[in-house]
Amino acid sequence: MTTRTQDGSAGDIDYGTFGSGYSSYRRPDERIARCIAEALGDARTVLNVGAGAGSYESAARTVTAVEPSESMRAQRPAQLARAIDAVAEELPFADGEFDAAMTLFSVHQWSDVRAGLREMRRVTRGPVVMLTCDPALVRDFWLYRYAPEVLDTEARRYPSVEELAAALGGTSTVRTVPIPLDCTDGFNEAYYGRPEMLLDPAARQACSAWSFVDDRVREHFDRTLRHDLDSGAWDEAFGHLRMRPTYEGSLVIVRATP
Repeated sequence: MTTRTQDGSAGDIDYGTFGSGYSSYRRPDERIARCIAEALGDARTVLNVGAGAGSYESAARTVTAVEPSESMRAQRPAQLARAIDAVAEELPFADGEFDAAMTLFSVHQWSDVRAGLREMRRVTRGPVVMLTCDPALVRDFWLYRYAPEVLDTEARRYPSVEELAAALGGTSTVRTVPIPLDCTDGFNEAYYGRPEMLLDPAARQACSAWSFVDDRVREHFDRTLRHDLDSGAWDEAFGHLRMRPTYEGSLVIVRATP
């Protein structure tokens, strides 16, 4: 049985502690939303597992949201349907109930990824769409120079795309999602050309991997990045990213059909 915190969180993050202000920094980006919508195709009924504050639900038509964390459910905008209090590993739906299903920036937090994906496949007739990060690529980001512990955590938490595909069976495709320079969804790579943004502790808190490192790591990151921005060392090494309209990093959509 899945273990849950007092907040209801069912994975490796207690959003009752770390989830405040999440929706202020993790606002859906319309260009990423288009990629999700394309992957969902013409599905009319869509299940969103680990729905959080409801980011990207506009990419689908009729959405049923599942979110175990009470604090994250409370951050959902009023115009969205209320999220059901349930976990991925035990979905309260009938076999084949939905045209499609999606899980966005969530699968790496589940206590049992394979069980959760098997449940998604059970209740879904068509595609299962996962917005996630390829752990083989997360360390290629410039942040690794300043906070390797954060990206080591990311690489450890994210299931491989091969593992995701195997758990769902059928036919899978993997698509790299270009990240725009002015991306409104504040995950780490969203700041590829705006390093100053990650000096904001609240922006970092909206990226769950930062909750796994201690103050020593955060202070080292802050001190060394500030030094390199002031001295010009960051721009000498990475300044070309400030002008790059999109960045292709570890962000991918894995799409599996029966």
